[in-house]
Amino acid sequence: MPKAHIIVVGNEKGGAGKSTVATHLATALMHEGASVAILDLDVRQRSTERFLVNREAWSKSQGVQLVQPTTHRCLEELAELPDALAVEADFLVVDTPGADTELSRAVHQAADLILTPMNDSFVDFDVLGVVDPVTLEVIRPSIYSETVWEARKSRAMQRGRAIDWVVLRNRLAPVEARNRRRVDERLATLGRRVGFRAIAGLRDRVIYRELFPFGLTVSDLTRGVRPIQVSMGHIVARQELRMLMYELGLTAAVAAAE
Repeated sequence: MPKAHIIVVGNEKGGAGKSTVATHLATALMHEGASVAILDLDVRQRSTERFLVNREAWSKSQGVQLVQPTTHRCLEELAELPDALAVEADFLVVDTPGADTELSRAVHQAADLILTPMNDSFVDFDVLGVVDPVTLEVIRPSIYSETVWEARKSRAMQRGRAIDWVVLRNRLAPVEARNRRRVDERLATLGRRVGFRAIAGLRDRVIYRELFPFGLTVSDLTRGVRPIQVSMGHIVARQELRMLMYELGLTAAVAAAE
């Protein structure tokens, strides 16, 4: 049985912000005092692994102590997964590839929490469901939604409780629009059908991209950690991340782990 609370960031489409979400949540959890292990299954892009390598290098070059994961690794072989899931940590954050793989399916079944980032438009809605091209009504769940549905059923049968599934609406438009309301309605309909809840994720902020090459997130910014000029936008971004942690119930989960 895995010892850590497993958070899987999954979406079978690239460019939805999986690595951004994974690195920011992992770092925020570490700043809350939790021990965190990180697993990157995207062996082609290795964005999360690269973030962590950059983090170590920047920390050494600046002589600055940063919170670090207990372990981090890229995983390619399914046979290695049981050992990877048995890591000693409060949380295990898993970044998955933008494709359907046997390893990705297996880690979805082991999750306690699945986070599915999606850009807030119908362009990315098809990762969750298929809509009628005339009425825009939901016709059926996507293959990925069915995969998660099966994982949740399997987990409920094994342990008596289902996996919590949350859709994160990234890059939300700053103003209300008709298209956004349409997406709202279809997400609500599909969520009731396949069992996810949708919440606001991370907006498309320059700060998230600016800090990545240093292996840093908005949670790291202090007087001694400022590789870029800090502005009010950075404060707003940090508050946005704190709100996301609260909505996911991860602040309470850290307290329980302690």
